[in-house]
Amino acid sequence: MTDNGNHRTPIFEGLSLEEPSILTISFASDPTASLGVKLCNHDNGLTNEMFLPGYASVGGMLDGETLARKHGVKVGDYIVAVNGEGFRRFPPDFQDENLKDITEGLDLINLSVENGNNAANLTVENGNGKAAGGQGEEITDKEKEQRERDLKGRVVTGKKSGGEVYEKLLARIREIKTTKSPANPLLISLERYMWDSRVHSWSRFLSARNGNVPEAMTLIQGHERWRNEFFPIDLTEPSLQKLLKAHAVSEIDIESEEEKAPVVYIDFAKLQAMGVESDSLSIDVVKAFVVYTETLLSKSSDPRGPKTSQFVDLTGVSFKQGLQPGVLKKLYATFEPNYPETLEKMVLYPVPKIMVRVVNAMLSFVNEHTRKKFIITDDLVLVCKELGWNLKEIETCGSVNGYMKKHLKHGLSFVFD
Repeated sequence: MTDNGNHRTPIFEGLSLEEPSILTISFASDPTASLGVKLCNHDNGLTNEMFLPGYASVGGMLDGETLARKHGVKVGDYIVAVNGEGFRRFPPDFQDENLKDITEGLDLINLSVENGNNAANLTVENGNGKAAGGQGEEITDKEKEQRERDLKGRVVTGKKSGGEVYEKLLARIREIKTTKSPANPLLISLERYMWDSRVHSWSRFLSARNGNVPEAMTLIQGHERWRNEFFPIDLTEPSLQKLLKAHAVSEIDIESEEEKAPVVYIDFAKLQAMGVESDSLSIDVVKAFVVYTETLLSKSSDPRGPKTSQFVDLTGVSFKQGLQPGVLKKLYATFEPNYPETLEKMVLYPVPKIMVRVVNAMLSFVNEHTRKKFIITDDLVLVCKELGWNLKEIETCGSVNGYMKKHLKHGLSFVFD
C-alpha cells in the first residue's frame, strides 16, 4: 500500500525492494569536518558479508549537528565510492541515474566529482569487468561519462584474510581530507537498502540455518518466490476488510526508553468468534498478519536487524472448550521461513498457571529456537516488562485491547469503507 499525503491505494505491495537509494555527502562546506558516524568493517572474509555491496557501513550516528545528520545518513547505509572511485565488492546492479537520490541539504545540480588516481595495490575491475582506459587520450563526452560510471562502479578485492580494502578505503578518505582542496572536496557515495533486501536479510537467513550456506540459500530463494506469489494483497477484499475493521489482527507500536520492538497484536477470542478455523478466514488472518509484520519491520531504525514482537490476546478464550491452535500453525508456517530472526518476543496472555504446560504442548510445532522467545503467562506486570508497555496506562484503558486501540498508528490506513 502507498500513502502519499491524503491519497491511499488499496493494494499492499510488500515493503522491501532490492533496488537501493543513493546519497552523496560533500565536505565542500567544511573540508576538515568529521562525517559523524561510527563505521562497521565488512572486510572480514565472512560468509554473512557475501551480499554486501561495499566494505564499510554506518554502524552508529554520533551526537550533534554532523554532516551525516545534515545530509540524512542513517544506520545501515553502505559506502560504495569516494570521490567517484568505487570501493565495491561486486558491480552495481542498477545505474545511479535510475535510482532515487535521497540526499538531504545538498545542491546536487552544482555537485561535481573530480576522480582522483587510485594508488592502492589492489586488484581493480570496472563495472564491466574490464580495465580502465589509458591516460591522456582524447575521449568524447559519452565515453567520459561511461568511464566515470565504470570507475564509480569499480570492484576492489584484497587478500582473503580480510581488512585490506577497508583500510585502503579509510586511507583514501584521509588522503583527500588532508589536501583540503576546495576544487576537489571529499565526496562520499552511499547506498541505502531496504530491510528485506539480500544485503540486509542474508545474515538473518544464514543465522536461521546455523551458518549452512546451501541451506540458507535455499531458504532465501524460497522466501523470494513466496514474495513474488503472495504480493500484492488487495486490502479491499470484503472478508479481509471485516477482519481489519474489527482489529482482530492489529498493532501496538509505542515509543519507549527501552527501545522495545513494536508488537503485532492478535485478538484470539475475536478470531474464534469469526470462525478462524475456516480456510478462507485463516488465509485472511495470514494476510493481515503479513501486512502488519511488513509495516512494523519496515519502520525499524536499523534495517540490518529489524524486530517485532507478537502478542496473542487470549482474554475471553475458554480453555475448557479447548484452544484451537490451527491458525497459529498457519501463521507460524508463514512467519518462520519468511521472517527468520525478526521475532523478539512471542507473548500469550492471559494463560492460567495450570494451563501453561497444556498450551506449551499445543505449540509443539514451533522449533526450539523460537520457543525460547515465548512467554506464556497470566502476569500482566511481566508482560509489560517484556514488551515495554505502560501498566498504569493499560489499567486506565481497561484492557490490553483498549491499550491497542489507543496506540493504533497504521491500522486505520488499511481500512477502506
